[in-house]
Amino acid sequence: MASVQALKSRLRSNYRFFLPYRLRWADNDQYGHVNNSVYNFLIDSVVNTYLIESCGLRPTDPNPSEPIGLVVTSSCNYFAPLTFPEVVDLGLRVNKLGNSSVTYEVGFFQQGKDTVAAVGGFTHVFVHPVERRPTAMADTMRRGLEKLVIEETASL
Repeated sequence: MASVQALKSRLRSNYRFFLPYRLRWADNDQYGHVNNSVYNFLIDSVVNTYLIESCGLRPTDPNPSEPIGLVVTSSCNYFAPLTFPEVVDLGLRVNKLGNSSVTYEVGFFQQGKDTVAAVGGFTHVFVHPVERRPTAMADTMRRGLEKLVIEETASL
């Protein structure tokens, strides 16, 4: 796991997939910046967009024999405020890809800026859809996720 200092130094080039999101008025809290719960919503949105577009996830037509991903941990570190009506570019990478789990990292970038405003993510564990026991992820899922893997070279 990267240190907070390493996360704060992330740049756009540290991510492999991007999804733009225009912040809504309702995303702001009473203090005039994006509420922390919205960050979790956006992390979930960019991950699932990628899984649908690149990994064979079919939430509207699931295969009852394929494993499902359950979130087992999540986090977010905040470095600079984001606010409506900015457009935020959500950068996605995979920090760890196991047999039955994957750890995603999402960088939040103000459009046109190269430094992160926040870094968050979560870990999916793939489980049997009925028994809810860890199982290997589907091959299509793994191949898509492999394209996002970025190995940490050094900790700051």
